[in-house]
Amino acid sequence: MQGQPRHDGYFPHIDGLRAIAVLAVIAYHLNPTWLPGGFTGVDVFFVISGFVVSASVARSNTPPGWQGAVAFYARRMRRIMPALLVCLLATGLLSALFIPESWLSETSGKTGRMAFVGLSNWVLAGTGNDYFSPRSDFNPYTHTWSLGVEEQFYLLFPLLFLAWRGGGRGRALSMGLFALASGVSVAFAVSRALQGGHEVEAFYQTTTRFWQLGAGVLLFQLLDMRGARTGTPSAAGSWQLPVQLLGLGLLGYGLWAARAGHSPWIDGLWPVLGTLALLGALQSHAGSWIGQALALRPVVKIGRLSYSLYLWHWPVFVLFRWTLGLDSALNALLALLCTVLLAWVSWRWVEQPLRYGKRWRASDLRWVVGGLLVLLLGMGLHRQLEKAAKYISASTVSRHPQDWYPYAKGLGKEFPQCELVISRQGFAGGQAQVFERGQCAMPAGTGRRLFVVGDSHALGYTEMLRRVALLDGGQVRLYGAGGCVLLGLQGWQAAGCEGYLHDALADVALQARPGDVLFLPGLRVPRLVDQDRLLDRQQAFAAVADPAVAAQRQAELRSVAAQLQPLAGRGLRIVLEAPKPVLPAPPFRCSDVFNRHNPICANGLTITRAEMETLRAPAMASLQQLSRALPGAVVWDPLPVLCPGEVCGPAAEGRPLYFDGDHLSGQGNRVLLPAFRAMLQQGQH
Repeated sequence: MQGQPRHDGYFPHIDGLRAIAVLAVIAYHLNPTWLPGGFTGVDVFFVISGFVVSASVARSNTPPGWQGAVAFYARRMRRIMPALLVCLLATGLLSALFIPESWLSETSGKTGRMAFVGLSNWVLAGTGNDYFSPRSDFNPYTHTWSLGVEEQFYLLFPLLFLAWRGGGRGRALSMGLFALASGVSVAFAVSRALQGGHEVEAFYQTTTRFWQLGAGVLLFQLLDMRGARTGTPSAAGSWQLPVQLLGLGLLGYGLWAARAGHSPWIDGLWPVLGTLALLGALQSHAGSWIGQALALRPVVKIGRLSYSLYLWHWPVFVLFRWTLGLDSALNALLALLCTVLLAWVSWRWVEQPLRYGKRWRASDLRWVVGGLLVLLLGMGLHRQLEKAAKYISASTVSRHPQDWYPYAKGLGKEFPQCELVISRQGFAGGQAQVFERGQCAMPAGTGRRLFVVGDSHALGYTEMLRRVALLDGGQVRLYGAGGCVLLGLQGWQAAGCEGYLHDALADVALQARPGDVLFLPGLRVPRLVDQDRLLDRQQAFAAVADPAVAAQRQAELRSVAAQLQPLAGRGLRIVLEAPKPVLPAPPFRCSDVFNRHNPICANGLTITRAEMETLRAPAMASLQQLSRALPGAVVWDPLPVLCPGEVCGPAAEGRPLYFDGDHLSGQGNRVLLPAFRAMLQQGQH
């Protein structure tokens, strides 16, 4: 009967709850506005997992002690490993084919590798990949964080639970251990929420999530002590339906109202309480209309597919974001169809056969040891797929890295007679990259030191700066930090940059000699696009003309002039970079057949030179004003080289000048190199 348990203790309403959880997560990932708190569907999964795994172990005939623990790990291995392994390897292959290396994807590879061993949640926490940030949206392995939490919980579970099966004091001991561990976890989650600034770690860490799984375990233990053990429901009472309605309300409230940055505490509390109420009340009164609705055949079918649906939906969505886009209704429907197809294939041909098939029968110990070896092998294969991207990728960016990335990795082959020495030297604010000649058969260099201080645009000149060090023989010291530009001229500065820039300039003052050069590149006009989203073009042009921003520019000019005056007075030549053209779309995401119609490419890849001159006119005036105030200072303008005609574009002679909307490519660095060296040489005469 629908809503009633089978003889083996299976309750269809539990799969019904799984269906709600996975559909909530999928809806949120497809469009967060549809179900703003849908990400807490994972919290529902955690409670169900704690409850079901406890019931499963209590119902099993495994022996006590280490044999029971091995049997438990073997069952978990059969349940989780096969589909996860296939999904991770397939995602690794598709990522190598379609996802180029970039800021958006820089942590994806490590996340994927660590997902094989259940540690991806700690990678995401350690790298600061906020679950609600662009880098998480474009990382095809972000969703594996929850599997990491569960797997780490399962490592501890036998130590805390197996005594339960012994009855008597064993039950009291097990329940006390779970209550203590869950209480400590709740306290830790609350303290993280109250402290502030730990939202990313709190979201991903097992220590702040243990209580959600522990709550499911404790619910099972309470029900079991009351004789309402899974598979043997007690008689219905008058309290079950109101509790079920309360649970449904709490669950619905959590799935709708949960907020980013407030999970797992406090917004994760409501779906946990709702799930506990539904599980507890439905165990003894599954025949209610709520229980019958959750036990409907289509709902149960989705619940039984929930693991595969969860595994596959996120990589599919992310790959659509990287290629066709996920914004249109048609693409969203295609992504859903792909998810369902892959989930069914995974469930039918991977999950079920390896979990229940006779062909894969083996001792528990062999399953555990063999499973671990297979996962480690998969981890190594995944790494090889990453390395092979240059050869197998469908992306022109991955196939031609020296054109797209400013890393100058081919200098050894290009200049076999001259060694480039790369090192890092510490200063109060961090570390500076240092480029200089080693053994070299070329004529002696200038001996001039070039100091470079700036944001990611300074780092984006890495190829050009390494070539300058190699060709001219002087030392180059690069102080670069994302968002930290000296003289941004846009009325804002990234948090924490003031101290970094102060320390960088102090180190320059310590190291510099008369005749050395201080080069100050940076983004000094509004972007028209980010790597992950379009920006408002009209707002960008309005911002540079805003009188309030103009006043802030003047205040910034006075401050920067005061910082640079002592350096200029000591004979240090200061070079201010004029704004380069900024593009309305990121070329690295729009340069292949499979992605050029992505919504991020909708505004095209070009901007007229007249528009660019208008956009940068206030910054140019400010730079000229500063150069006049500093003895020997000059403004170096890369725009005429990058944009010699009436239209500024992303490429020249079929090779990219830009990587994204405002950072240069490796080829762009090489194109600017002659003009930059000529400017440096002019200062020597």
